[in-house]
Amino acid sequence: MTYKSLMTFVTDAATISEALDAAITLARREDAHLDVCCLGVDHTQPGYFYAGAPAMIYQETLDRARAEAETLEKSVRARLGREDIRWGAEAAVVQIGGLAGLVGLRARFADLVIQPKPYGEGRTPDAEAVVEAALFEGKTPVLVLPEAGLPVTLGRRIAVAWNQSDEALQAIRRALPMLQAAEQVDIVIVDPPAQGPERSDPGGMLTQMLARHGVRAEVSVIAKTLPRVSDVLCRHAREHDADMLVMGAYGHSRFREAILGGATRHMLEIASMPVLMAH
Repeated sequence: MTYKSLMTFVTDAATISEALDAAITLARREDAHLDVCCLGVDHTQPGYFYAGAPAMIYQETLDRARAEAETLEKSVRARLGREDIRWGAEAAVVQIGGLAGLVGLRARFADLVIQPKPYGEGRTPDAEAVVEAALFEGKTPVLVLPEAGLPVTLGRRIAVAWNQSDEALQAIRRALPMLQAAEQVDIVIVDPPAQGPERSDPGGMLTQMLARHGVRAEVSVIAKTLPRVSDVLCRHAREHDADMLVMGAYGHSRFREAILGGATRHMLEIASMPVLMAH
């Protein structure tokens, strides 16, 4: 198993280089095809205009979004045209209410989606919506990049957050190509439950499964010495020189799954390394 179809979504000219530099590097390393979707988002909320408003008002907002998408596509094509990888680029216009559906449809046929960190100074709500849609609507793993971009050593030393959840196992399965190529894989377990199914051997069954795939993994069982598990995971990863973190993404709403949980959001806010997430 390898990553042969990579994808990134661009909604802001300010993050084009940030996303494309990493995506191009991974596409070259994996000998993969890179698709870039340039989105022009119409933020007009349904029902915003009064009944009977002129059609030209609706058309104006769509035209503005279309112009933004075409400008982004032009920049992306100019950048990718200088590279020696296989690639494709398209412009798409969508209203904010349909963003999740469009991103999910495009992302579901990719092996991995690569996006900049959606939180921080200068980030727009569209960035968060794209990550959520790829994860929850597209059911596709997302590699979220820190401000520093992609480290040269990406995938050499990987920390894996393990809490026996379905989401964590899904993330691990989706990360297998990188785990198999890694020099060191550290399965990190924070305060395992005393009465859980793995109480006698935390991480043992997971380590066995990974070993059969050729993954050399060790288990670190650590205490929750900070208020948030995400803080504990990040500190442990930094102390062990990890260049990537693998973890499950969590949705807290039964009615709208595309809402990043508190732990997931906090991890993306503080992580100083790429985080590969899946749900």
